[in-house]
Amino acid sequence: MMNLAAILLALLGAFSTFYLAKHHRLDAIRASAILSIVAYLILLPTEFNAELYSSIFFGGSFIGMSAPKRFGIYTLFSSSIIFAVMFENLIPYFNNFGGALGVSAFLSVCICQVAIILGAPRSTKHH
Repeated sequence: MMNLAAILLALLGAFSTFYLAKHHRLDAIRASAILSIVAYLILLPTEFNAELYSSIFFGGSFIGMSAPKRFGIYTLFSSSIIFAVMFENLIPYFNNFGGALGVSAFLSVCICQVAIILGAPRSTKHH
């Protein structure tokens, strides 16, 4: 069963990276890197598995990195949820988090992009 913390961390990673890259003159890569390090340092002293949950945050930040050019907030939200569900289900098929992380992030963005191409409603992007 999907862990609520995983969904929230994916959403937080996506939206915080999206916001930082869009509004603070940082490129998306730097925004993702800074936020992912901060997330790991925050999770380290908690009872959560810091490696797993910071990886989920990092995966969400992948989505946030692609979002400023492609997505509005509704699509960013949808893509983050899809990522969290896919990541949870793909972990057993990979030797480590990295493979499931990359595949899940890529596929979640692709699914939302294809949905947009096929006519799914989308949120307005604010420049």
